[in-house]
Parts: sequence; C-alpha cells; structure tokens
Amino acid sequence: MRDMTFPANKSAQQTAPALRMRDVRLSLGGRHVLDSLNLCIDTHGVTALMGPNGTGKTQALRLMHGLIRPTAGTVTWNDTPAEAKTSTQALVFQKPVLLRRSVAANIDFVLKARRGDRSRRDALLDHVGLLDKARQPARALSGGEAQRLALARALALDPQVLLLDEPTASLDPGSVLAIERIITQAAHQGVKVILVTHDVGQARRLADDVVFLHRGRVAEHSPAHQFFPRPQSAVARDFINGRIVV
Repeated sequence: MRDMTFPANKSAQQTAPALRMRDVRLSLGGRHVLDSLNLCIDTHGVTALMGPNGTGKTQALRLMHGLIRPTAGTVTWNDTPAEAKTSTQALVFQKPVLLRRSVAANIDFVLKARRGDRSRRDALLDHVGLLDKARQPARALSGGEAQRLALARALALDPQVLLLDEPTASLDPGSVLAIERIITQAAHQGVKVILVTHDVGQARRLADDVVFLHRGRVAEHSPAHQFFPRPQSAVARDFINGRIVV
C-alpha cells in the first residue's frame, strides 16, 4: 500500500461543514438511547467518539449521517439538517457490506452512480493496497482487506465528512495500521473524520479531539492532548484506566 494522498476528484470541494447537535433525544423501543445531547464539532481533523457499550455512539453516528432522525432536538451541518447532507458524507460500518462482484466492480459501482471519473478506480485501489486483487471476488477478501475496500469505496464519493464505526474492530495489528494510515491521509487532505472506537491506543494515535459519551449524554469533549493525560470526568478516567468493561 502506497503512503500517498488519496486520489480525490479534482472538482471535489474538501471543505467540511461544522456539526451541531442541539438538545438531541433518541428513543428506540421505548428506551432513551440519547438524552439531552449537545455537541459541536469543528471542521478539521479526526474526532474520536468514545464511551462504554450501550451509551449511544453508533446511533449518534447514524444521526450525524442523517440515516435516522432524532426523537427531539436537531442535528445540523452548518445549519443544514443532517438528512440533507448525506451526499457529502460517507459512512463505513464495522462489518462492511460488499457487493457480490469483483473488488474493482465495487468501486466502479460507486463511481458510476456518482458520475465520477471511472479512471480513478485503479488509483483508489492502489491507494489502499488492493490493486493486485482488483479482479478477485470482493467477498473472498480477508477482514482487513474488506475494510480497506470499504474505505476506498467511501473515498470514491469524495466526502467532506467520513464517518467510521469501529473500522478496525477484531482486525490484526497489520490491518489496523494500514487502515489508520488511510484515515490519517484522508484527514490530512481536509476530510473531516469522526471515528467511533473503543481502542484507547488508536484514539491516542489518531484523534485531535475526543467526545466521551456516557448514558446517552456528552460527559466530556476536549482536545486529545488534554483528554488522555487529564480527563475531567470520573467515568472517562475509569474508561482510560480499564476500569470500565467496553
């Protein structure tokens, strides 16, 4: 895999909007998943979304992407409702859903749907280290390779915002390193990255700021260089020190 900037569409504008969540409540199945959540995330760098299991991280990510709407409150990007901004974003799940086609065809599908330059396909696959597997069935890839293909497919959309839900969970260290490199390169090119992770080490390596959720609310939001050595909330301190099981 080449250590290079990813091949973005030259016409794409990589100026990410700012996110604001105001008094957000989300109820699912009669249970409050998020409650009175207020959050503002700026336009630059990597934001790590952390917290114990069941605290609403994945649902918060879905709200940010406009896949679901809050029960109450608002989710906006530069004052535009989240559901109107999905075309400028890409969401990668923990378990990527790949087409029953070749590796190359998975990228072709996205480029064709967006009327993008299909000549970028090989450059994208080269960028994530999969060019030599272009003709292989996508579903025959290993877990790490499949996640790299999912990231290449997301980058083919030329997103302003890249939303990632535990993209390295259960992967081997080499795959984790490869995916972290792709994330870092995207952020360096101006893509806003919001990353859900349980991995404290990964958040230390990648994050510019950390949003820590607890019981459906923001317990803490601070720059990474302040959060990790001096977390302000007791629950965040316990989490970092391994006293809360994720």
